[in-house]
Amino acid sequence: MIPQLDIADNVRREVSPKISGARKSEFGQFMTPSSVARFMANMFPASNIKNCRLLDAGAGVGALTCAFLDRWLQGGFKFDSIEVTAYEVDEALREHLKEHLTRYDEVKAEIVAGDFIELATGRSPPSDGYTHAILNPPYKKINSDSNHRRALRSVGIETVNMYSAFVALAVLHASKGGQIVAIIPRSFCNGPYYKPFREFILERCAIHHIHLFESRNKAFRDDEVLQENVIIRLECGGVQGDVTITTSTDDRFSDMTTHEHPFGRIVFPNDKERFIHVPTTLGESALELSPAIQSSLADIGVQVSTGPVVDFRLKEHLRILPEEGCAPLVYPMHLTATGTIWPVIGLRKPNAIMRNEETERWLYPNGYYCVVRRFSSKEEKRRVVASIVEPSAFGDHTVLGFENHLNLFHEKKHGLPEFLARGLVIYLNTTAVDESFRRFNGHTQVNATDLKLMKYPSREVLIELGKWANEHEELTQEMVDEQLRKIL
Repeated sequence: MIPQLDIADNVRREVSPKISGARKSEFGQFMTPSSVARFMANMFPASNIKNCRLLDAGAGVGALTCAFLDRWLQGGFKFDSIEVTAYEVDEALREHLKEHLTRYDEVKAEIVAGDFIELATGRSPPSDGYTHAILNPPYKKINSDSNHRRALRSVGIETVNMYSAFVALAVLHASKGGQIVAIIPRSFCNGPYYKPFREFILERCAIHHIHLFESRNKAFRDDEVLQENVIIRLECGGVQGDVTITTSTDDRFSDMTTHEHPFGRIVFPNDKERFIHVPTTLGESALELSPAIQSSLADIGVQVSTGPVVDFRLKEHLRILPEEGCAPLVYPMHLTATGTIWPVIGLRKPNAIMRNEETERWLYPNGYYCVVRRFSSKEEKRRVVASIVEPSAFGDHTVLGFENHLNLFHEKKHGLPEFLARGLVIYLNTTAVDESFRRFNGHTQVNATDLKLMKYPSREVLIELGKWANEHEELTQEMVDEQLRKIL
């Protein structure tokens, strides 16, 4: 007998290319390849329960449910019976879903037509709850004033994306000990927007297993999805123990590695932001272990902020070239590996911002600043890219504007001592910092919060690092990394 998953996967291959990009964007759904579906079904632990109640929210053509049911029929679970509840909002996909699930004669399947968020928030969680949930939820932002956001708030869920909403609702509707396996973007692991979701999950669940795809675009290669994804297994009301971390390059899982980590390396005990780290090696990093890298930004007397000038909101005050009554406006393209170039002729972005009552509050005194780009392109090797802002680059100008795509290190909204600024730039540009950052940051954005939570050398060590850097006309990556090794 051909596994039903293989039949469903053939339908996926046939149907997915015919769905327009606009429709995929509308529903935010990308169908699960059979290799990923099978891997997810196999992540569930053995169970002694007799009756399984399976939830598949956003079921598509049914690949995930089919993978789960195929495992059961092949002896992978010892359930006496399975009841399936599969939600799907897309009528065209529901027809395929119904066709695939009705072939399982031994299974009681309910296919629910409609929006999972609307339906699940409109009813009380079942008294018995789902024993298992397998999810590939939609990837789509939720507007703060939308019906979805209001519905989620009514049941105590605060989140900004469909995928995290689906997982949170699955948790609410699960039984104690219920097992949830979901493939979701890694972006929930850090950043301020997902903090309520992380707290929601960590208060209610134990994290048992996280799988990371090392290649950003391989989990949904057929749909050219560039989001970095993880597969996570949660146990509702479970006891938190060590966490299994597996990694593979792509959805073939042929080079998969497996490590066990104490939970304290996944969520640091004193981290108020509750970031979820995904370490890919057994040993702690040199930065974690070094007693020389234990200072917070508060310890060294430095703050970090996102550049306050949002250009599209202040468009009428921006100038392509500087003119009388304006201040320099610093974008990432004004920054090089060795310093600051301003103005840049031929730049498509403005070089300056007019000084007036509306803009003055967004400006900083001219001085030395360490700045870090908030975004890197997906092709770039580095996530953390730091540069020095030098006051001499701006001539007689006394204030500067920093555009919103930059994070800047400052002292109470003033510049830093020169060697402290240079030392911060050197430290942040080390390979060790970049590798450490990648462990907990799954997207190309570097938030001020991320930088605030990092550990740094002491202020004195950073100043000495800045003096060392100032003595060299050119610095290679090898020189910078070697100097950090001496500090460590």
